[in-house]
Amino acid sequence: MIFPPSCLRLVSAAQPPSWLRFIFLCLLCRKSCTMRVPIHHLQRLTIFTTVLTGGGVGTMYYLMQKNFAGSEYHQLAVRQLKACPVAMESLGAPPLRVHNIHLTDRYNRVDHQVAQIKIPVTGSKTGGYLYTCSHREPQTHKWNLKQAELHLREGSVIDLLNPPPPPLPATPEENTLEEDMDKWL
Repeated sequence: MIFPPSCLRLVSAAQPPSWLRFIFLCLLCRKSCTMRVPIHHLQRLTIFTTVLTGGGVGTMYYLMQKNFAGSEYHQLAVRQLKACPVAMESLGAPPLRVHNIHLTDRYNRVDHQVAQIKIPVTGSKTGGYLYTCSHREPQTHKWNLKQAELHLREGSVIDLLNPPPPPLPATPEENTLEEDMDKWL
């Protein structure tokens, strides 16, 4: 295809990539531009681009999840959950499974001073979400947990910073009295 010299001067001044120059020239000169490329080359290019894009997206997702799981505010919240026997018993843990956070959830917000995340967790009995909010100390740059609540699927909420007292185990006298009452009835 032959372009007028005025079009070529406009394009050569900026020196964009060759494919962009071709499109720009086609639009600028208002001529129909045709490129004859065999269809199998286009199919290979499409497959290669799809695989490369999918691999890049998968790698970015993995690295972002790894970054969240390794962060201090995430580890503080999980440590607080493991330290609460009432929450662990409600989940049926151990084993406790901490899942990847949902990157599209609007509750999850992290900046330089505040980290607010919702961590999915499950145990052998049930699962739920660990809602956390941490603030960073300006002098020491350490994260402090300000809110940690476990919201179970059944609807109950356990505050991990002020946990309820664990249930007291039954004493042997109470068991004996109950057994005696069952025998009388």
